[in-house]
Amino acid sequence: THGAQFLFTSTSEVYGDPKEHPQKETYWGNVNPSGVRACYDESKRFGEMMTLLYVGKHGVDARIARIFNTYGSRMRPTDGRVISNFINQALEDKPLTVYGDGTQTRSFCYVSDMVEGILAMMVSDKTKGEVVNLGNPEEYQVIDLAKKIKKMTGSSSNITFEALPQDDPEVRRPDIAKAKQLLDWKPTISLDEGLTKTIEYYQRL
Repeated sequence: THGAQFLFTSTSEVYGDPKEHPQKETYWGNVNPSGVRACYDESKRFGEMMTLLYVGKHGVDARIARIFNTYGSRMRPTDGRVISNFINQALEDKPLTVYGDGTQTRSFCYVSDMVEGILAMMVSDKTKGEVVNLGNPEEYQVIDLAKKIKKMTGSSSNITFEALPQDDPEVRRPDIAKAKQLLDWKPTISLDEGLTKTIEYYQRL
């Protein structure tokens, strides 16, 4: 009744361990509904469904952003994701922990690019009822990320390998054609530039 806009921040995790690569918004995903990641994966899928029900039934001006891996300055050191883990380990000259053989891929979007994408989605009249991927389509193997962070920090850390967690996705890369079309948005910060900013922040802590 008040004409408010609503943005549901979903996640690339709705795609699970994808059989389609890169992932488009039309892909339904490959999610284990009772696995160790199910609580997060399925709650986001449920949230998407509820959002679109309110769009269809009540005409709510809502949209869904599927956010891919995001990192950057002011990210909590205890974040627990791969970039923060590697930077922490490298700065402390502790072994960089790679799960599996490190050939699994991820894409990394710097936080300022992500914020611009989210804001563009929120204010656009083209995104009502739409699901849009937001992320950086550049794709990196985890082992290469570990080597890059080790080099950029000048760390003497070794790289160690541990068992791959259950349902860990083998690949992750967004197709952002829809974001480019609807929002005229794409990331502008390279991984090297973003990592430099993030490492400098962690060094100041």
